Amino acid sequence: MTLFQRALKREALTTPPVWMMRQAGRYHKHYQALKVKHSFIELCKNPVLAAEVAMGPIEEFDFDVSILFSDLLFPLEVLGMPLKYEPGPILGWHLENESQVLGFQKVDEALKGLEFQAEAVRLTRERLPKSKSLIGFVGGPWTLFMYAVDGSHKSSSLKSIQEPQLFQKFCEYMTPLLAKNIDLQLKAGAEAVMILDTAAGEVSVDFFERYIAPQLKHLAKDQVGYYMKGGTADHYSVIRDFPFVGFGYDHRFDLAKVLKTTQKGFVQGNFHQNFMNGTEAEFEKNFEAFVAPLKKLTPQERAGWVAGLGHGILPQAKEANVHRFVKEIRRIFR
Repeated sequence: MTLFQRALKREALTTPPVWMMRQAGRYHKHYQALKVKHSFIELCKNPVLAAEVAMGPIEEFDFDVSILFSDLLFPLEVLGMPLKYEPGPILGWHLENESQVLGFQKVDEALKGLEFQAEAVRLTRERLPKSKSLIGFVGGPWTLFMYAVDGSHKSSSLKSIQEPQLFQKFCEYMTPLLAKNIDLQLKAGAEAVMILDTAAGEVSVDFFERYIAPQLKHLAKDQVGYYMKGGTADHYSVIRDFPFVGFGYDHRFDLAKVLKTTQKGFVQGNFHQNFMNGTEAEFEKNFEAFVAPLKKLTPQERAGWVAGLGHGILPQAKEANVHRFVKEIRRIFR
């Protein structure tokens, strides 16, 4: 059983598994070398290349977990919204009314357009050592709605907040597709699938509970985890009893407190991602402040911890700091 699998079972581990969102990405010279030869779309949709990208950080940094290399916007594309990258994502049109939703592709047909992800999961699993875990991911319903309406997830716009009925109609297609996409990745060999719902933490708790949580309830099960950026303890309390296998937390949370008060599932996080961009001295200062309260916890109190960042690694991150993070976590907690 891998470290990650043991963390999911909340075993008292001396050393936590280490995994970071976007660990295969622009900060890494392995990815940069592939990007010279291939477009982002090719790297995602060619399963052989996707597996190669996913393996890069495993082979260099020795992370305990690999993740499917893909993009969260492909469900929008297969439903009928044209998508290109120049280099960031650009949708061919934005969602404005329910009649556009009614023109979406049927879910079972749309799912066929995501089968490349299943093959990428299979090929990545074939290359991974048995000691390493593999997870998949999908975008969260609200984050995908934000992209569909605004072309971005950076802030919940007035339009999106004022269109809850449009969101609900959108979810009549998107939520079943995400559920099938999750199953697609699990059947291909992913041990868990993360829902990355970056924008959901920006809305009020009332809006989250009224409109977003019902969609998450349809997606929650014991092999699915959930992460939102900026969400508060009140946001998480709304979905605490959903059958998720664990939750990711950003840097705003007191991780030691979260670990001591969590009774089920994993707890992922939450070193500030910006601290990976600094000098060695800056990194060491910030890292020591991060681990100081965690060192005071017993392995039983740290049960479920998956060590990582509060969000994805940024393009400005220094590879040396990634090495330091992995090395120091394993040195301190051993």
